[in-house]
Amino acid sequence: MQTRRIAIVAGTLLIALILVPLGALAQTELVVWHAYRGGEKTAFEKAVAEYNKAKGGSIKVSTLAVPYDAYADKITAAVPRGKGPDIFIYAQDRLGGWIEAGNTIEPLDFFLEDEITSRFLPTTMEAMTYQDTVYGLPLNYKVITQIYNKKLVSSPPKTSGELVANAQKMTDATVGKFGLAYAYNDFYYHAALMNAFGGGVFGADGKPTMNSAANVKALEYLMMWADETKILPAEPSTALITSLFNEGKAGIVFSGPWFLGEIAAGVDFGLAPLPTIDEAGSPMRPWMTVEGVYIAAPSQHKDEAYDFAKFLTDKPAGVIMAIEGRQTPANTAVYDDAKVAADPILQAFRKQVEVAIPMPNKAEMTMVWSPATTAMNIIIKKNATPKAAMEEAQKEVVQRIAALRK
Repeated sequence: MQTRRIAIVAGTLLIALILVPLGALAQTELVVWHAYRGGEKTAFEKAVAEYNKAKGGSIKVSTLAVPYDAYADKITAAVPRGKGPDIFIYAQDRLGGWIEAGNTIEPLDFFLEDEITSRFLPTTMEAMTYQDTVYGLPLNYKVITQIYNKKLVSSPPKTSGELVANAQKMTDATVGKFGLAYAYNDFYYHAALMNAFGGGVFGADGKPTMNSAANVKALEYLMMWADETKILPAEPSTALITSLFNEGKAGIVFSGPWFLGEIAAGVDFGLAPLPTIDEAGSPMRPWMTVEGVYIAAPSQHKDEAYDFAKFLTDKPAGVIMAIEGRQTPANTAVYDDAKVAADPILQAFRKQVEVAIPMPNKAEMTMVWSPATTAMNIIIKKNATPKAAMEEAQKEVVQRIAALRK
């Protein structure tokens, strides 16, 4: 009798399982963290909805928008403990630190195929690579470029000589007008000049090079713009730069896509590549930050997570992010889309990125920002020469890295 009851129960369960839709049994749920807001968030969620629809219920992706100020710390604290998402999106500047901390990001070399890696701008793949291993698929990139007021600038300068000559004609400090305005006291923005002169933060051996001759020369050149040609405002705060441009008191601004949302209605503006620096024989080469799609190391659904990462970084999703989210995707095929090709803003950033340099993703990069910021402020306020300030920055970076390694 007992055996018969067991057989009946087993048969009933089998019938129940047969009647349950296969998709309901096999559905995999993925959680994705991001920091998008506004139009970027709307476009991203639309792309996710397209993926969920294409999977027909076998995979369901849920998104969580994390406030940007707390985002990096949240990843650091939650992901290694298995309390985070299956996938997260973040720029490459923290990549090295998370990898060396361990159990945070899954390496992707096992998954990668040539047809996937070839879809991206090479430098964006470089940003996703740490110690010869790929840890993410590049999604979007950001760079600064030349933004100019068409009413004041009929033809954007292509060289530093043209820039200075035209900017001096527009500059009248007595009434607060300047030919050029940008956050030149910010090391991130200054990197475009630093890179033009062949400078950098780390050498080929990975050691800091804050006090290199090229870095000092780039800063001396910057101070020539500020002190001799006087084409720059004395204290370039973000608020001041925005105000000057919107009021027609700054002909040119060096900034990124985030600045476009601050431009007042009615201001006719254009975008053009940053000029070539005659004295360096090279174009200004801004740092490029790349948002990567990373698979969390503790995720139990790595194959499905990689499938989503491939979808999100493919052309259809990229077009949505570009047209509706005003992002600049790393997938080169996106720029062949008719609407994207006809968009002067997207095409301008695509052109600028050709000479951009990926921001270093070394773990030691977090040790650079504070000493670099201090050095920039000291130099701008003329409390030290570029050489002296960068010597001090070099010492502090070396000390900070030594402490980090301990």
